[in-house]
Amino acid sequence: MTTHEVELLAIGAGPSNLGLAVALEELAPDLADNALIIDRNPTIEWQSGLLLPWAKSQVSFLKDLVTLRNPRSRFTFLNFLRSTGRLDDFINLGQQSPYRLEISAYLNWVADSLTRVRLELGRECVGIAPSRSDSGALTGWTTTLADGSTISSRYLVLATGRDPNIPPALAALPPNRIIHSTRYRPGIAELQKQLPYRLALIGSSQSAAEVFRALREDLPDSDVAWVMRSIGPTADPSSKFTNELYYPSYVDEFFATPATGRALIRQELYKTNYSCMTPAMLQRLYTDFYRDRLDQRQDRRLITMTEITAAREEDGEVVLELTDRRTSAVTELRRDLVFLGTGFDWRPPRLVQGLANAIGLASIEVTRGYRLVIDEPAEAACYLQGINEATHGIGDSLLSVLAHRARDITLDLINHRAAMNASNGRAATHGPTTLEHLAGR
Repeated sequence: MTTHEVELLAIGAGPSNLGLAVALEELAPDLADNALIIDRNPTIEWQSGLLLPWAKSQVSFLKDLVTLRNPRSRFTFLNFLRSTGRLDDFINLGQQSPYRLEISAYLNWVADSLTRVRLELGRECVGIAPSRSDSGALTGWTTTLADGSTISSRYLVLATGRDPNIPPALAALPPNRIIHSTRYRPGIAELQKQLPYRLALIGSSQSAAEVFRALREDLPDSDVAWVMRSIGPTADPSSKFTNELYYPSYVDEFFATPATGRALIRQELYKTNYSCMTPAMLQRLYTDFYRDRLDQRQDRRLITMTEITAAREEDGEVVLELTDRRTSAVTELRRDLVFLGTGFDWRPPRLVQGLANAIGLASIEVTRGYRLVIDEPAEAACYLQGINEATHGIGDSLLSVLAHRARDITLDLINHRAAMNASNGRAATHGPTTLEHLAGR
C-alpha cells in the first residue's frame, strides 16, 4: 500500500472537475501544480452510457468548460475545433448544439492539454476519512482507493455525479435484469442482437426517449413496452424567458432567496429539465410510431398513466405489476429485461453521504462558494459540484453554470489558503483575490 500527498484532490474527471482544472491553471497556477484529478474509469467519456452516434448536446457549444468565464482561453470548444481541423465544418453545419461525441472528444482534448493539474484514470475511490491534528481539528482528508493505496489532501472536490435512480418497486430485482440508461451501451453489448427479447422501458425523460430510439436499432426484433406515469411523452416547455433562470448570474439571486421560495421556483421550473424531451426528439418518436402503424407493427408500444407497483423474478422472467392510475386496475407484464430512463437519485451520492457521516454532519449544506459547511475547527475544506440544485438553482447539474462555478470554487480556495497561511504565519503565495481580478484574467 502506498500513500501519496497533494494539496488538492478532485474526484471525478467529468466536465465539472475538468472545468475546475482549467480555472486552476488560469487563475491559481501554484495550486494547480499540486492538484490531482482521479477517476475510476479508464477513459474520459461524457455520458458514456448514452454516447450514441446521433445523440446531441441540449445546450450551446458556448457553454463549454471556460467560454462564459474567459472566452479568450485556449481551452474553449472553438479552439478545440480549430486544433482538430474541424472549425470550418462545424460553422458550415450551422447548429449551436454539438453531437455528444464531439463534447466527449472535447473533454479528452482538454484533459490532454492540461499542463499543471495532473490526471490519473482507472483510480477508484472507495472511501474518504477525515485527518485530524492532536487537538482534534480537521486538517485534511485521506482518500482510499480500490487498490489499497491512499491519497492525503488538504482540499477535496467531489464531482462524481448523483447515483442512478432505481425505483423502489424494482429494487429487489437481480442487477442482471435491469439496465439503467447510464449503462445502456455496455448493457447492450452483452446481449445477442438477433434474439427477440421482451423489454420494458420505464420513464418519460430525454434519456428514456434516447433508449427507446436506440433499442429500435440495437435490438430491432424485440418487443418493447414503454411504461410511464404521465399521460404521454411531453416536450420541454422552456422559453427564452425561463432559460434566463439557467444563467450563471441567476445563482446569486437564487441562493439569497429563502428556502421556501427556492422550493417554489424549483417546482415551477421542474418540467423545463425533468420528465420531458426536446421537441426534435418528440417529433422523431411520433414519426417512428406512425411508421410502425403503417407497417402494422404491434411490438413497440406506449403504456401511459401507469405505475409499476411491484416487481419480481419468476420462472426465468421479470414480472411487473402495473397499476392503471385512472382505474386502479392491476395487470402483469412479463419481460426478459427492464431498461430504466429514470434519471438520478435526489439524495446525496453515497460517497458524499459517507464523508458527511465520517465527520458527524447532521445535514449536507454548502456555502455560496460550494464549500461544505463544517461546524467545527477546520484547516481543510471540501467542495461539492453538481448536487446543489436546492441552494444554487436548477442549472447546477448542467453545463450552463459550470465555468462560473469553477471560478467561484477557485476564488474560495484562494481565500481559504490565504486565511490558513496567515493563521499559521506563512506568507501567501498568490496575488489579488477579488472577483474583478479573476474575471479579468
